[in-house]
Amino acid sequence: MDPQTLLTRTEECGIKVHIGSLIGSELRRQRRPAAWLAQEICCDRTNVYKILRKGSIDTELLCRISVALEHDFFAELQAACGFQQALKKED
Repeated sequence: MDPQTLLTRTEECGIKVHIGSLIGSELRRQRRPAAWLAQEICCDRTNVYKILRKGSIDTELLCRISVALEHDFFAELQAACGFQQALKKED
């Protein structure tokens, strides 16, 4: 498939999930500071603040953050994309 076609489909789907906001919300829910997350994922505190401003991040980094916070951000993304609903319909 043409990469431009995939890009167009993604833009047209209307799914807008700001992963930095999801991570920030979970950090606040757990009452943990950015410095704690930085230590857990082996980076500088300023990098955590950069992550919280990003709309998308690398999956390896998201995995490390998910493990540190004991929260499945991948499941949240799947739900936002409608995958859980599609799986339930097949059952």
